[in-house]
Amino acid sequence: MAERGATTTEGKPLPTIWRVPDELWERVEPILSEYDPPKKIGRPRVDRRAVLDAVVFRLRTGCQWNRLPKEFPDDSSVHRAFQRWVGLGVLDRIWAALVEECEELGGVEWEWQAADGAMGKARFGGDLTDPNPTDRAKKGVKRSVLVEADGGPLAMVM
Repeated sequence: MAERGATTTEGKPLPTIWRVPDELWERVEPILSEYDPPKKIGRPRVDRRAVLDAVVFRLRTGCQWNRLPKEFPDDSSVHRAFQRWVGLGVLDRIWAALVEECEELGGVEWEWQAADGAMGKARFGGDLTDPNPTDRAKKGVKRSVLVEADGGPLAMVM
């Protein structure tokens, strides 16, 4: 069965992204520079593009942070940068900029959207957990995703 996904204007499937291409990096780098500028004192941070490559790899494969291939920066450094970006809202800003650009290129089908959700256990709790009504009020999390007509993700909420 063929996987449905993004296509080019000629209808050809886009290749799976494992590393951030130059064209995408040119759009992402100014956002990172503005919202997470390099430190002025102390030990310098790891290369942001290498971190973003590692995050893309981690999110695409689902591997554990400590199982990132050796070609990426140290897993602790990558995870620390990822957590910092989440806390600063950097990834939300990047996502919004990319969806906006995709819309400008006519790539978002706004006429039809679908939402789905999944509930899961949260054995270790945390600030984002609530009683799960489907699991006898044990701690749980709900993930919801909104996609457009071609299956392109528009938003995700946890």
